[in-house]
Amino acid sequence: MRPCARPTAAAAVAHFRPLRRALPAPPTSSSAPPLPPCPGAGPAPRMSGRRVDAKVVLLGQEGVGKSSLVERCAHRRFRTGPYQNTIGAAFVAKVMSVGDQTVTLGIWDTAGSERYEAMSRIYYRGARAAIVCYDLTDSGSFQRAKFWVNELQNCEEGCRIYLCGTKSDLLEEDRRKRGVDFHDVQDYADEIKAELFETSSKTGQSVDELFQKVAEDYVQFTAFQVMTEDKGVDLGHRSSSYFYSCCHH
Repeated sequence: MRPCARPTAAAAVAHFRPLRRALPAPPTSSSAPPLPPCPGAGPAPRMSGRRVDAKVVLLGQEGVGKSSLVERCAHRRFRTGPYQNTIGAAFVAKVMSVGDQTVTLGIWDTAGSERYEAMSRIYYRGARAAIVCYDLTDSGSFQRAKFWVNELQNCEEGCRIYLCGTKSDLLEEDRRKRGVDFHDVQDYADEIKAELFETSSKTGQSVDELFQKVAEDYVQFTAFQVMTEDKGVDLGHRSSSYFYSCCHH
């Protein structure tokens, strides 16, 4: 495993914006209010008084539709106008039902531009799950998705990975637009032990199923962790990870 490159102090300034719009650059005067703490660097964030159970991060090339995916999941809508590119990251909390339990997912929508690459590493630190997105009509975006998978495997060993192909509605209009072969991605998903979903934020196809699976895997992991702790089982470093236990139990 190669050492994980951590952002420099200058790159570690957390840029945060609500989902709908970006905040202006922070003031530079000494009287400026303190910045919010970096995600993963303290207690889990709260949203309307509810504690987040699992940190989920969205990664992928700029323009693949990460923000649209979050809009569909959290607000059940699709914006037809142009999106403003995410700067730093946007946060939203989503309450999911799994059986008789409720799980609050803290979802971080990260910037896809390479200029914010170091910043994205801040936001996926400590994530329970990562949804790595690529555009089904753009083969280059899938290669970029592989980059993020490699980053996660080296820096966040315990993070569960979900591959998410976006814009499937464009394929319904014209099958010739497909730029990423489904079977190639499925083989890759099997190789890295990831779940694969092909989604459309416009129609809602498979979006709920994706986030439901994330919540279910979290509940399964939590139950397994409690069971092994009650029995006094020594899991060891590898099997105690979120990724390992979800894939092998």
